[in-house]
Amino acid sequence: MKHAISVDVEDWYQSSIDVNADLSDRFIQSTRSVLEAFESAGVKGTFFVLGLVAERSPALVREIAEAGHEVQSHGYGHLLNYDLDEEQLRQDLLRAKGLLEDVTGKEIYAYRSPVFTIDERNLWALDVLAETGHRYDSSIFPVKTSRYGIDGYEPGPQIITTPRGHKLVEAPVACCHLLGKRIPIGGGGYFRLWPYLFIRNAWKQLERVGRSGIVYMHPHEYDPREMAAYRGQVPLKRRIQQGLGRMAFPHKIDRLLKEFSFGPMNEVLAPWLEKLPCE
Repeated sequence: MKHAISVDVEDWYQSSIDVNADLSDRFIQSTRSVLEAFESAGVKGTFFVLGLVAERSPALVREIAEAGHEVQSHGYGHLLNYDLDEEQLRQDLLRAKGLLEDVTGKEIYAYRSPVFTIDERNLWALDVLAETGHRYDSSIFPVKTSRYGIDGYEPGPQIITTPRGHKLVEAPVACCHLLGKRIPIGGGGYFRLWPYLFIRNAWKQLERVGRSGIVYMHPHEYDPREMAAYRGQVPLKRRIQQGLGRMAFPHKIDRLLKEFSFGPMNEVLAPWLEKLPCE
C-alpha cells in the first residue's frame, strides 16, 4: 500500500518565533537536504510551500517542482487560521496561490494550514478553501492537543461536506491506536521523540487496517545545528523543545522510506479526488 510524505516548507524562526521576521537563509539549504534524501530514496513527495518562501527564493520552489514533486500551499505568511477572520484568510490563501502558480506554472489546489489550525473554532475555513479553488486539505489534526486538533475526527482521507455545502477531500496526518488511545505518529515532535521501532510498528498497524498514512515534516528537522545559532535570542526551554530529536530525525525518515512505499499526496488521494463533483 502506498503512503504519502509531505514537507511544510518554511523558516523555523519566522514560523515559530516571530511571524514578522525576515526569512533566514537556513531553510534553503535544509530544503535541499530533504530533496537529496528523497532523491536518494527514489521518492516523490508533496511540498506545502509558504508564499513568503516563494517570494524569498523562487528558484528553490522551481527546483522542487522540476524534481517532480507536488507543490501546494502552506498559506502566505504562516498565520494561525483560527486567529483570522474569513476575509483575512481568503486574502492569505489567494496571495499564496497566486505566487506559487506564477513560480511553478501549475495550478495550486491543496493546502495545509500553519500548525494545523483548522478545528471546531473555525470550520468555516474549509468553505473559504473550497471557494478559493482548493480541492484537498490536510489541516485537521485527528488528535486533540492544547493548541489544535479535533478529538475523534475520522483518521483517514475522506470527502467532507463543508458548513456551506462544498465538497472537499480532507486528509489528516497519520495516527495509530495504542491501549485504546490515538497516538500521533505522522511527524513533528512526536516523530522526533518516538523510537523508530515504535514508528515502524505503527505504520505496520496502518497497513493492517488498510489505511494510507501521511507523514509531515519540516526542512528545519534536517538542520540539527540551528538551535545553537539562536542562543541568546530564543529561550533555552524553547530551544530544547524544538531541538530534541533533530539529529536522529533524518535517519528515521530514511528507514521509513526504505521499508514502506511512499509518494505525493495527490497520488495517494487520487481515489477521493476523482470522486469530487465539479464546482
